[in-house]
Amino acid sequence: MTAEHQRLAVNATKAIPLAQWGPYLSERQWGTVREDYSTNGDAWHYFPFDHAHCRAYLWGEDGLAGISDYFGNLCFCVALWNGNDPILKERLFGLSNPQGNHGEDVKELYYYLDNLPTHYYMEYLYKYPQQTFPYEKLREENQKRGKLDPEYEILDTGVFDKNQYFDIKVTYAKQGAQDIFIQIDITNRYNKAAEITVLPTLWFYNRWKQGSFKEKPSITQVNKTTVRAEHERLGEYYFYFQPADKTFFTENETNTEKVSNIPNESIFVKDTFHDAVIKGKNVPELTKKKEGTKFSPVYKMKISGGSTKTIYCRLNNQWLDNAFPNKFKDIFKVRKQEADDFYAAILPKGMNAEMAKIQRQALAGILWSKQYYHFDVEQWLGTTDGISPVSNSKMTGRNSDWKHLKNQDIILMPDKWEYPWYAAWDLAFQCISMAVVDPTFAKHQLLLVMREWYMKPDGQLPSYEWNFSDVNPPVQAWAAMQVYNIEKKRTGTGDINFLKKVFHKLLINFTWWINRKDINGNNIFEGGFLGLDNIGVFNRSFHFPGEMQLEQADGTSWIGTYALDMMEMAIEIAMHDESFEDTATKFFEHFVLIAESLNEHGLWNEEDKFFYDVLCVSGADPKPLRIQSVVGVTSLYAVSSISKRVMDKLIDFRKRITWFEDYRIRNKKFWPNEERSDDGELLLSLVPKDRLVNLLERLLDEKEFLSEGGIRALSRYHDEHPYSVVVDGHTYTIRYDPGDSTSDMFGGNSNWRGPVWMPINFLIIQSIRKYGEFYNDSLQVEFPTGSGIKMNLTQVADELTKRVISLFEKDKEGNRRLYGDYSWFYKQPGNEDLVLFYEYFHGNSGRGLGASHQTGWTALVAELISEYGNK
Repeated sequence: MTAEHQRLAVNATKAIPLAQWGPYLSERQWGTVREDYSTNGDAWHYFPFDHAHCRAYLWGEDGLAGISDYFGNLCFCVALWNGNDPILKERLFGLSNPQGNHGEDVKELYYYLDNLPTHYYMEYLYKYPQQTFPYEKLREENQKRGKLDPEYEILDTGVFDKNQYFDIKVTYAKQGAQDIFIQIDITNRYNKAAEITVLPTLWFYNRWKQGSFKEKPSITQVNKTTVRAEHERLGEYYFYFQPADKTFFTENETNTEKVSNIPNESIFVKDTFHDAVIKGKNVPELTKKKEGTKFSPVYKMKISGGSTKTIYCRLNNQWLDNAFPNKFKDIFKVRKQEADDFYAAILPKGMNAEMAKIQRQALAGILWSKQYYHFDVEQWLGTTDGISPVSNSKMTGRNSDWKHLKNQDIILMPDKWEYPWYAAWDLAFQCISMAVVDPTFAKHQLLLVMREWYMKPDGQLPSYEWNFSDVNPPVQAWAAMQVYNIEKKRTGTGDINFLKKVFHKLLINFTWWINRKDINGNNIFEGGFLGLDNIGVFNRSFHFPGEMQLEQADGTSWIGTYALDMMEMAIEIAMHDESFEDTATKFFEHFVLIAESLNEHGLWNEEDKFFYDVLCVSGADPKPLRIQSVVGVTSLYAVSSISKRVMDKLIDFRKRITWFEDYRIRNKKFWPNEERSDDGELLLSLVPKDRLVNLLERLLDEKEFLSEGGIRALSRYHDEHPYSVVVDGHTYTIRYDPGDSTSDMFGGNSNWRGPVWMPINFLIIQSIRKYGEFYNDSLQVEFPTGSGIKMNLTQVADELTKRVISLFEKDKEGNRRLYGDYSWFYKQPGNEDLVLFYEYFHGNSGRGLGASHQTGWTALVAELISEYGNK
């Protein structure tokens, strides 16, 4: 076992398998629903970026390259000033949803370089312009642009031309669980000397405003290079730092004069450091103050072109006479080597260096995406933030039926700036990547969202804070089996207790789906947008007036997949505990009934050989919405095989499904695709073999779904053949849209009408591989369609995997397709190995789009690399 594996083994024995200190600080707290106390639910305008530096938060904190304890009580980050900006750089800047021509978007350059599951070693890189940061230019240029225009990015502004910027690299190395060394390297990438002011900042999350504590916490000066932080729950910590030019104390309190035009009771407010550093205001008073809830040593330095200066700090829960002894810097080398040893142990052997770097950065990103998330909906609805009074409209508005939801946990975020809130189906995908580095925490996260302070009493899982009642695809059972199998493959032992816990909770959730989303009781399901935002020709979550219903091909396929996943889980448990055998039978029978509805009740279009949503209007014939999208491909996900070993042991299960098959065939009822191999293995799938071939013909056609970077979410066929439908007097149209979204649906910051999405590609690849493992060479298809090249489905899965991975790889000229027109920046010395993990990718060029740090699910590329590298 590596040193990190030993630490993880200790963590696994804890009730919460988590290090006390980690990268739990959010990268954006402003503009969130949690901080919105408006009467109209306009979170972006109620708490804008311009308030973030001067207004205290109620439900968390944010900062640049920061850390906190796992209750977010004490926080640390780095603040910077280049001598030109109107504010200190304490947090990442980005556009709010109304400001961006494609919704909210961070406008910064930062990278998660390295991390360990216990966070004994972490690296973060931020690139800070030496010129004035182009806040207004980014706002104005994006406001000028329309939906058909690309976003105006920071690399378009010119502030990084000629390398006129600083690299700020922050490295954390733990000496122990409550002893953290911090190294801040400031490198001048320009060829001329430049000045910069650096403020390593320590502060307390303002809970005292809500009356949560008996005593207000405090940070107090001990000597010229030490302060003591005291907190009634966290205890006592000491922050050690090297001699500084000045030391500043203030309070983490709102500057009411700036926010509400109400005079401040004191000059010591949240943004006092800004005025002191930039304007020289109140410096004498600041230097005299020796206590507060926010503290910074101030380092003003001039750095020669190409040179680096370093600041060291240390956070410890013990008093030390000498915080920086001889050779203290060795701890960074030791922890770095431990990180190298850990990844060498868990990643495939013999992988080329390029692939290993991509994989390691993907996994670092998923580890950096841990965040302290605090939201008590009942308290939020019934209290004031001190600025706006309690609103009666809120009591019946957003999330008002989720009063039971009381979250205060470390949870994986899709993207800590663009999506600094958990999302149910994103989290399921994240746990698969997390299982590669820390299966115990992955299991904890899957179970967490099913706990009673998340799951509704009726079984519904929370979607995301903008609307907890929205419905995401039910992928939790599938993800649980993925995590279970990843751990079992590595350790040789499967965690059956984990599966039992998941199974019990998902029984409730499955029942909710059956009772709430199958209105007619015919096993055809709705679900609304189902996480695919603008995939429909209209908003699929909208309920049209009158007797009108949308029967969803993907909603039905997802529940068929859910039933099959629950059957798989029950079978795995039943191999150890026979009391679960009858539930395996129950889900098998449910799967059969759903398969019948999907294939026999109008969702399959024989002319197009494709599954479609169907619009049902009273008094009219059902109308298939003939849109060739991943909605019609979802049926591929429901595929499973049952080995002869299982059939031999689970006798009652075998008898029951044999009887059920005989009964249905004897009575001329539908029976799903079921095939047996020579060795007795049984294949089950929603899609009959002939329809599987039909779907693959479209899916693997480069004129339709197949791109150089993977499977598109919408067929390219709709580029020249847009689809329109008239509903209730309104005409709705959809066409192939391979880049940023050109619609405002669901905020307009994501697009499912043509780009390549990692989670969908991962599901497709996994499913095709399962088919391939069963059929071997007995089923071959053309890849690509029309090429004349025949492959079995395992080979097809490999080819799709290579295409997806190619988005991240360098070509012969050193370009990565995901960077598109910005490849020039990433070919410069020092930037060659920096990889971003975008939310989705252009359907033609492969350029990265949407959130730039969506390791929430784009980190799945790490698992694809492992699967492909193990061949």
